[in-house]
Amino acid sequence: MSGEEKTRVSGEIPRPEPKGPILPAPATDKSDALGLSLNIHPALYVTVWIACSSSVILFNKWILDTLNFRYPVILTTYHLTFATIMTQILARYTHLLDGRKTVKMTGRVYLRAIVPIGVFFSLSLICGNLTYLYLSVAFIQMLKATTPVAVLLSSWVMGIAQPNMKVLMNVSAIVVGVMIASFGEIKFVWVGFFFQIGGVVFEAVRLNLVQALLSSAEYKMDPLVSVYYFAPVCAVMNGIVALFWEVPKVSMDQVYHVGLFTFFLNGLCAFMLNVSVVLLIGKTSSLVMTLCGVLKDVLLVAASMLIWGTPISGLQAFGYTIALGGMIYYKLGYEAIKGYAAEGGRQWAELGQTKPVLRKVIAISVGLFVIFVLFGGLAPTYAPEYDPSKYMSEAAAKYGWNS
Repeated sequence: MSGEEKTRVSGEIPRPEPKGPILPAPATDKSDALGLSLNIHPALYVTVWIACSSSVILFNKWILDTLNFRYPVILTTYHLTFATIMTQILARYTHLLDGRKTVKMTGRVYLRAIVPIGVFFSLSLICGNLTYLYLSVAFIQMLKATTPVAVLLSSWVMGIAQPNMKVLMNVSAIVVGVMIASFGEIKFVWVGFFFQIGGVVFEAVRLNLVQALLSSAEYKMDPLVSVYYFAPVCAVMNGIVALFWEVPKVSMDQVYHVGLFTFFLNGLCAFMLNVSVVLLIGKTSSLVMTLCGVLKDVLLVAASMLIWGTPISGLQAFGYTIALGGMIYYKLGYEAIKGYAAEGGRQWAELGQTKPVLRKVIAISVGLFVIFVLFGGLAPTYAPEYDPSKYMSEAAAKYGWNS
């Protein structure tokens, strides 16, 4: 189970907020529980987190869309069940979940806090996975950029925070960027759009409930401990929905078509996302997490273009750039960005003096990536009738390769 701070099962988990995680982590270092060396460079933790988070999203899309296993609620229920079993095993045989011993969890607290949060958690997971049936991974990532806006607005509605027009103006760039990206989306599907927006809203409510109910000292949890408590109730709720909605329609032939081992790897990948978040906590700064999160989103868009041939229009790329810029501004603030930019410029200049070849390689790589995104994404919009499979079939027939 996954996974984003936000702990998701069937998707990416949100990047940890620079203002402090909603579920604060205990002071103990979780890397000790796994016997990992404290000398491991933070870049490795970040790389593992990006790889796990991206893999979960691409893996789910591949199963639900490419392999045509169109039962997202069943898949989500499986993830939650897998996470429930794994957290029970880890709690019994490792120290990774020792943080649960400091949580004053009672039956009353579980019913009043865990269950309501679990309801919105389940709804966000169901809507998030249903979206994969209608929209591309690239467009889904663009819509997910509105999560900070949804969290802000829902906190005002729920009375958790006081309305602040200055803050609202700060996040307006995200909304404008996503609107532009939506207008530029070539394969826009209203059903998928509403499912994704619903998932964002449910997730925003969940995050605010977590902040309101579980952020006090006696309820401090890291993401893995929260999975320990939330996974069982969410698995039951999603299982009930799947029992009436999808189980009557699914067949074992469809399950075997995907493969039992594939399902196992998918569940393991989703669960490892939670472990990677636990290991990452405290290893990097808020700036690194924010920029790495943006990098992850951009890489997912590029992966969607490479794997599924997702067309990205120029207007869509422009809108998404605005949304990402707005998100960075909202999370870091102007003064922080100004300071980081000055420091970055200084280090870039020093890199040019000490390692000029490496600096040229980085500049060329970034330039090639930008060209790929712009021209690779724009090409399908100018040549919508081009179908390479037709020419491949004709070539094969010419040389007698087809039967």
